[in-house]
Amino acid sequence: EVQLVESGGALVQAGGSLRLSCAASGFTFADYAIGWFRQAPGKEREGVSCISSSDLTTHYADSVKDRFAISSDNAKDTLYLQMNSLKPEDTAVYYCAVKRGSVCQLLDYEYDYWGQGTQVTVSS
Repeated sequence: EVQLVESGGALVQAGGSLRLSCAASGFTFADYAIGWFRQAPGKEREGVSCISSSDLTTHYADSVKDRFAISSDNAKDTLYLQMNSLKPEDTAVYYCAVKRGSVCQLLDYEYDYWGQGTQVTVSS
């Protein structure tokens, strides 16, 4: 059974930093693409970043480029999202998700398994 468990969400002031973690189990981490998505109240879910576990290719949404960094530790089957220079508009529930195949894309319908999410709130 595939399981994804996010952690690290918190309330932080604008300009601050957080690191989200996603602990994965039930599949071979290195054979999948893994991504972070977020959904703010009243808005559609959007892709934030993804990484191909096979060659570590990454993609970022324009809104987070140069502020967020995705990484994976295949030995620990854990995905991370380092978020710096946080803005109030980054407030959302953040989800990690896994898709079969190694191609990394920020398209939520491509992803097969989802975690339960972790809340990130950025105060102004």
